[in-house]
Amino acid sequence: MALHTTSTNSLKQVEWMWKSNPNPWSESESAIWSHYSDVENLIIEEAFTDQQSLALLDDYCIDFQKNLQVSNIDCNKRRPVKRVVRKREDKHLREERFVDLPVSTARSFGGQYGWMSPFVVEVRRDLDLKIDELPSKKPTMVPMLVEKAARGIIEEGKYLKKEREAEKMANMLREKKNQDMKEIWKCCAYLYSLESFLYKTLNAAMRLVGDEKHENVWRSKIRTLGPFCLLLWDDPINIKTKRGTTLYRGAQLTPEQIASYEDMAKNSSKLGSFQAFSSCSRNREKAEEFGNTLFIMKLDHAFTADLRELSEYPNEEEELIIPGVFFSVEKVELDCKANKHVIYLRLFQADYGKLKLIYLRAPNDIENKVSVAFLFSFICLLNVRRNNFLLISFDKCIEVLNRSGK
Repeated sequence: MALHTTSTNSLKQVEWMWKSNPNPWSESESAIWSHYSDVENLIIEEAFTDQQSLALLDDYCIDFQKNLQVSNIDCNKRRPVKRVVRKREDKHLREERFVDLPVSTARSFGGQYGWMSPFVVEVRRDLDLKIDELPSKKPTMVPMLVEKAARGIIEEGKYLKKEREAEKMANMLREKKNQDMKEIWKCCAYLYSLESFLYKTLNAAMRLVGDEKHENVWRSKIRTLGPFCLLLWDDPINIKTKRGTTLYRGAQLTPEQIASYEDMAKNSSKLGSFQAFSSCSRNREKAEEFGNTLFIMKLDHAFTADLRELSEYPNEEEELIIPGVFFSVEKVELDCKANKHVIYLRLFQADYGKLKLIYLRAPNDIENKVSVAFLFSFICLLNVRRNNFLLISFDKCIEVLNRSGK
């Protein structure tokens, strides 16, 4: 991946850290060193390599001559910093990225969206795109989308008071504006893999879809983070579903959340879906380090993206589940030795035949029937880019599904 050379090499070989002891000048305490975010590291190392006297971050500046972190608000608040050269495989693992709940079980089939995330659909509507208009299919629209994505990242950064981080990521993306979609997607995947506000804010918004109390929140992100989301979702490299792979993810679940998965395991017609981009690992031992629950996910056939070669954390063996992947719960077990619940999922990319079968087997009530029809309608839209379906209306879905059962 041909990103900015200084940036890429800096994360692979160098890490900047700040002394986080309550009293950073105490000589009696053991030193505690904390990590800067990945994007902050890029900013600091680039300034250091360019032989600048200072690196300007959102909350601090780094004084290279004195090896100090100085508050932008109070210049008397200072802490030591250090530059650590280490091997790529020495990097710390990121618990937060792999331990939050990847899917929502709080909402059932009912409602406008069921438990599918229509975030990508809403982004397409906001951009006024036609059915066949996607960046991977229409190269002329790519520069416009890249610019909108860059501006959206900066706007979110300003809101979160992370403007310098946002500008750094936006500029990295803009550097790819006139390249082909594969290079732009690699850049988006790389930016997503970094430890920053970008992946956290995007996924938090996507997982709120269907929550009436927070509808204004997730809809507000369509304009700002929607273009970046579309560029990441419209993957021109991983165009075939993967089969037979097993992925793992830790989670910290409440008893009520575990019970909801147990309930799904008892009813084969109950499905869930990944509303957001969800990071998993191909390494079970790594996933078992996190949380009180282990998800073991077998891919029947589903769209995922291997980020290992793009990520600065190859030891995480990260595989990204793309929004729109469905799952059924096979079983829920308690591993007494590890003191963890283990939830077995089967992941699949829904197609007409599978949804027809689910529709016919669903309990004969309007809530279940309508929900499966909504899923069918949404899958038709999601798969336009794969040339598997024509887009049809919800009413047509009901008609087709009912007719197929006669």
